[in-house]
Amino acid sequence: MAVQHTQIDQNQVADVDPKDTLGRPIRDLRISVLDRCNFRCPYCMPETKFHANYQFLKRQECLSYREIQRIASAAVGLGVTKLRLTGGEPLLDKKIPDLIARLSKLSGVDDFALTTNGILLADQAEALRSAGLHRITLSLDTLKADRFQALTRFDELDAVLIGLDHATRIWPQSVKVDSVIIRGVNEDEVVSLLEHGRGLGAEVRFIEYMDVGGATRWSLDDVVPHTEIIQLIEEHYGAISPVNEQTSAPADRYRLADGTTFGIISSTTAPFCRECDRSRLTADGLWYLCLYAQSGIDLRAPLRAGASADDLDALIRSAWNGRADRGAETRLATGDRQPLISVEALQKQPHLEMHTRGG
Repeated sequence: MAVQHTQIDQNQVADVDPKDTLGRPIRDLRISVLDRCNFRCPYCMPETKFHANYQFLKRQECLSYREIQRIASAAVGLGVTKLRLTGGEPLLDKKIPDLIARLSKLSGVDDFALTTNGILLADQAEALRSAGLHRITLSLDTLKADRFQALTRFDELDAVLIGLDHATRIWPQSVKVDSVIIRGVNEDEVVSLLEHGRGLGAEVRFIEYMDVGGATRWSLDDVVPHTEIIQLIEEHYGAISPVNEQTSAPADRYRLADGTTFGIISSTTAPFCRECDRSRLTADGLWYLCLYAQSGIDLRAPLRAGASADDLDALIRSAWNGRADRGAETRLATGDRQPLISVEALQKQPHLEMHTRGG
């Protein structure tokens, strides 16, 4: 496991919000509550051949709610306005409404979301909203039961669709559906996924297949690019129009003639690194400044060694001030583009898996 140990420089503490080396502020923090998941999607989870031997984090290795709250509070104090809880699958943590209640009280958070695969959502949605969660993002790559089982290794599509239906009634107009589009797998469902979301009042976001984490069989040939997704949609609906907005959100948004909006996240073919203001905290306290990063900054160790609020502020500020990451742009510039990480490397460094750091 590659971990960076950053020295705290109290001289770097200042009243102004930190900017990285490209002038990007820190605005979006994604927090993995745990690394466990009840699905086994191939672009996220460990390779099938070593599932049986895979060791997920022990409870004592994970950050406590108090520790998560301290890190989130420090980040919000430095300019973060968006929090997102991820996993693994965050709803496997049955006490997560307690964490949501803690974080929802942080002053300055304008957008508080949670990403889920939806299988447990129907039973928990009301409690999540009551605790203070603003909105939900649900991951859904197919509406076909056999294809869903092949992708996730579980026959649970009906439960996910029920969870999505509950969410759109509890958070009307505040639910997003994320769909990773892979050639030869589900590009024929772009329109049906968009139609399903439109019927529920959920905004669908199509995501280009990325070469990160467990996508060890990734190939550029498997990527359905932004332009092709647009073409598939226009062939069915006719001309679409871009939504003009100033935002650092990863999706380019478009509008159908009837007003329905959808998004496309084109991290593979048209990266948005220059505007990226997000970072990711793993369940055991490693802070990653880029989705493609090979190493993280250990925040758990200083917390458990008694770091003060000022110490934590200085550590986060110093690390962000030195940030130069633009992983997707770097990958795009690679000529002979192969999978980013080998299976052997993933077996040795599970923190490189997507399920540990939350996409």
